Amino acid sequence: MQVSDPEQSIIEAASEDLFLGEALTVRQPRNGYRAGTDAVLLASWLSPETAGKGPVLDVGSGVGVVGLCVAARCPDTEVLLVEREPDLAVLARHNVEVNGLNMRVSVVETDIARSSDALSRAGIASESFPIVLANPPYHQEGRSTAAPSPLKAVSHQMAEDALETWARFMTRMAAPGGRVAMIHKAEALPRILSVFEGRFGGIAVLPIYPRAGASAIRVIVSGIKGSRAPITIKPPLVLHGPEQAFLPEIEAIFRHGAALPAQFGG
Repeated sequence: MQVSDPEQSIIEAASEDLFLGEALTVRQPRNGYRAGTDAVLLASWLSPETAGKGPVLDVGSGVGVVGLCVAARCPDTEVLLVEREPDLAVLARHNVEVNGLNMRVSVVETDIARSSDALSRAGIASESFPIVLANPPYHQEGRSTAAPSPLKAVSHQMAEDALETWARFMTRMAAPGGRVAMIHKAEALPRILSVFEGRFGGIAVLPIYPRAGASAIRVIVSGIKGSRAPITIKPPLVLHGPEQAFLPEIEAIFRHGAALPAQFGG
């Protein structure tokens, strides 16, 4: 992959981080948006069996951690990363290349709010993805202090109605019967359910707790396009034990690329 001098500067200015133990090397901004545990947890919602051959769509991929984790853990699965911010798209393309995943992972730089015609010209066909994943910005504009970095600000904040745009895009891209999953702050659950309603059925809510007895901090909400099945609440996923260390099944996800145990995953 050939890169221009400005792109090389973006790559060189980024930090180099390891995911899934040392299975993935990822460049991401030092002071901008930085992917972490949420991205890995969302990717672990899929196993090689449930992911199949894909293609899996990673919406608003940033530097690509969700999709790259899926590709690294699911060796037969193809993945498409969609990212609108040029600097993050540069890093995503670099991360695909350095991890040797360019035969199964591709990057499209485009805005998910664009028209269907624009998306088609970018090589994204509607209703062609059996699996769609999303890790959207967590903070609404005006309800939190904006980050000093413009890139970090747009990565962490979204307009109040933007979650509707994300859900609309996920619906458009998911194949009939396709599965979608989104990770978000637990407090966003009512908003997620409201934008999923009428678009997806068979909705499942996975609450994620830092430790037993604490309040949930994250949720993974999944659904099936065209399904009329009722909503279900999955058993709580607890991350840490009494000594603050990850529980063994969680350690296996972060260090060894394991999937979520079957009762939690997709």
